[in-house]
Amino acid sequence: MRVVDRYREGEAVEVCDGALLRPDGSFEPVRRPVLAEHAMEVLVNTVPTLRMVCTPDHLVDLVVGRLFTEGIVGDVDEIEEVYLCEQGTRASVLLGCNRADFSRRGVETVPSCCTGNRTYNRYFTSDAPPAKVTPIPWEAEWVLAAARAFAEDTPLHRRTTGTHSCYLVLGGTVVACCEDLGRHNAFDKVVGLALRQGIDLRDALIFSSGRLPVDMVMKAIHAGVPLLATKAVPTDETIRLAREFDLTLICQARPDGAIVYNDPMRR
Repeated sequence: MRVVDRYREGEAVEVCDGALLRPDGSFEPVRRPVLAEHAMEVLVNTVPTLRMVCTPDHLVDLVVGRLFTEGIVGDVDEIEEVYLCEQGTRASVLLGCNRADFSRRGVETVPSCCTGNRTYNRYFTSDAPPAKVTPIPWEAEWVLAAARAFAEDTPLHRRTTGTHSCYLVLGGTVVACCEDLGRHNAFDKVVGLALRQGIDLRDALIFSSGRLPVDMVMKAIHAGVPLLATKAVPTDETIRLAREFDLTLICQARPDGAIVYNDPMRR
């Protein structure tokens, strides 16, 4: 994969003026750091395909990760080139082996990530279900290590209290962490980072700070990640999908424990 990155990462935090409201009804001028919101359009083989609203960092990782977790590519080698413009507002992706199927109706969809993310069409995806995940043996310490890292906080969240985070864990060691205003973006950033560094996601635990609806779990399944954990909660459909696709699902993870909703290795 060739990467042409013309973008110089922008500041992820802006300091804004406000007024602190006191219980007595008085106001006090304050300045507070808030997250910078960045929008990027993604063209796949010249076709406008995605719109991402994110924090302005790890943009190439975000694009690569999104293509992988949405099933547009099954391997990073299918991506011939990612070009990111100087403003970071447009990414152009060239796929070597995927052609658009314009017989598939281009219906705009919105994921449940509470941002302005959009998928304009499904021309590059397939209706075929993803393969089941291959479970791996795991240890409680892997989950607890990620929970402890989360409890120690992350740089952008520490400054703004406004980000989600996602941790990549291998053998109990946190090897990467990405932050973003959306939990889906944070997940895709850490997946893209892993792919670009040649990390085998089939050996990985991914720990998310956010709740896990169906679309988050399907991202993990598409990526072949065997272990998905969160400090938050799942849904009933999330648990059903995890069991159907042999995904180990661990929720409400804290340094002192967690709830395991699915573990194929213990069946």
